[in-house]
Amino acid sequence: MRALVIDHDNASVIAAKLAVSWHTANSAVLAEGQRLLINDPTRFDGVSVIGVDEHVWRHTRRGDKYVTVIIDLTPISEGTGSARLLDMVAGRSKQVFKQWLKDRPKDWREGIDVVAMDGFSGFKTASAEQLPDAVEVMDPFHVVKLAGDALDEVRRRVQQETTGHRGRAKDPLYRARRTLHTGSSLLTTKQQERIANLFADPNFTKVEATWALYQDIVSGYRTADRKEGKRLLQTVIDALTTSLPTGLVELKRLGRTLKRRATDVVALFTRPGTSNGPTEAINGRLEHLRGSALGFRNITHYIARSLLEPGGFRPVLHSQSRWTTLESRKPSR
Repeated sequence: MRALVIDHDNASVIAAKLAVSWHTANSAVLAEGQRLLINDPTRFDGVSVIGVDEHVWRHTRRGDKYVTVIIDLTPISEGTGSARLLDMVAGRSKQVFKQWLKDRPKDWREGIDVVAMDGFSGFKTASAEQLPDAVEVMDPFHVVKLAGDALDEVRRRVQQETTGHRGRAKDPLYRARRTLHTGSSLLTTKQQERIANLFADPNFTKVEATWALYQDIVSGYRTADRKEGKRLLQTVIDALTTSLPTGLVELKRLGRTLKRRATDVVALFTRPGTSNGPTEAINGRLEHLRGSALGFRNITHYIARSLLEPGGFRPVLHSQSRWTTLESRKPSR
């Protein structure tokens, strides 16, 4: 257990150290992990802020490739530690998350104050139905990504309208594609000149308008004053839904999404520390786990290994007293 959870050895390394087969080592580790850690009901104690996201657990054409990942963001919100993987369930839908919440004790659900999530309406609806007193927060990563996607879409559309082909190395819009996604406060002098030269062309007015609103969203999240950040984001949402010129179809689509989730978008500024960013970070660690294992075929094993290795228990197990307690629970031989 120590080798897997703390040292991050994979099953093959553990098997080699113990001079046993892979299946013997893997079965023993998973059984002990279930008994000592995964089945420990106290791992859900003290949770008041959670994040939910989807994750691709395998890249195959057959079968469901998604899982729903639930993260404990309470330590981040309280400034006491790092986020941890709380649970994982097969599938990605409103019903999957709703059922997971429904399976939790009533007093646990009543203790959840905030749920951070992306723009998937299924998570939003499930949370609203099962956690009526909790505040849903649409995290900045996904809001900025939606705006960035709109910027890419209008850039590609204008590229086709003005040149009749996809972006090529010497095309101004294609050359500026990464610079357009850079926050205006971070632009170098050379990048500022590139942007200015790009928008001097009247054919790129739609790109300029979309870029300006994208930058307003980024600036709102980077503002140190939370009241000012909230005001800037609300101003952007209002502009997207009330005063857009004709022809900006990408921004209109973005406006409909943000208007529908406006309360969740601005909720971040009254609930600091509730970004879903740590959820994305843990998803990255899950990707690393899958790569180290050269992929998984069994969803049950994948969920168990994920709960044990990429963060659900490491902060606890690094405590010597906690590890000693776990060791003392082992049956005598």
